[in-house]
Amino acid sequence: MGRHLEELSRSFHYESSIGVDPVAFVHRFSADPKAAEIMGIYASTIAVGNVLSIRRNLEELLRVMGGDPRGFVEGFPRRRWRTQLGAWKHRWIRAEQMGFLAVRLGEVYENYPGGLEEVFLDDQEGALTPDYFPSGLDALSRALRWGSTDLRHTFYEPPPGYLHLFPSPRGPGSAPVCKRLSLFARWMVRTGAPDLGLWKRVPPSILHVPLDTHVYWISYHIGLTRRKTRTWRTVEEITAALRRWDPVDPVRFDFALAHTGISGDCPKKPLLSVCGKCALRPDCDLWVRRAPRRAG
Repeated sequence: MGRHLEELSRSFHYESSIGVDPVAFVHRFSADPKAAEIMGIYASTIAVGNVLSIRRNLEELLRVMGGDPRGFVEGFPRRRWRTQLGAWKHRWIRAEQMGFLAVRLGEVYENYPGGLEEVFLDDQEGALTPDYFPSGLDALSRALRWGSTDLRHTFYEPPPGYLHLFPSPRGPGSAPVCKRLSLFARWMVRTGAPDLGLWKRVPPSILHVPLDTHVYWISYHIGLTRRKTRTWRTVEEITAALRRWDPVDPVRFDFALAHTGISGDCPKKPLLSVCGKCALRPDCDLWVRRAPRRAG
């Protein structure tokens, strides 16, 4: 399987796929790490649903920000967080939630000179191992959800639905996959395409896969997991399988897997005209177990 994952990664058209991915908005600000980090947290937070809708609403959000995410957060009028972004929305995510996120980010940068990377590290000393990753996400979640204890005025109460935007893998019960925060971390940490490598103190070896529906579908059918539901345990299982092939950078396969699903290159059924050229075909149980049929 590792050889086939490598083949998929080598043959994948990264440039064209980056252009339709939310990470393209982060690349616009790569010369200013703080602006890129801010754009990254906004872009990953609304990375839900159809990529065309995500891109359209990110473009509109950036327009309302005046094209300057750093200046938007640094000069944000905190008492007007409910109305500052007007009628903007993306699916169930609303303008007031994104306005409140600006309040929380402003607080982060006031209290943590190293920004969200410093929050992620949470005073951790010494070498980081993969076991630390959920703790780092939990630290990000807590900072973005609750902030510090001195912001308890009425106008700083989170709006409805805001807290659900930043779940933690340390949550009770069956922990969520935390796809969006994991995606943000991948953008910030990895240096290879399509990521930016802006965080220098976090090694890519500890990253966990940002588990969307496409990555889960393909991972399940090529045997990276046999779990029937998407939970944090599923994330850990898939990441552990990928780490066997690349312990230094296990999630470098994530973008190719995700966009193989997003683009329709995985038809979710054995179809010779499409599957015949797929590098993962020898590992896919849909192909192996069922007789393929021709298109049309």
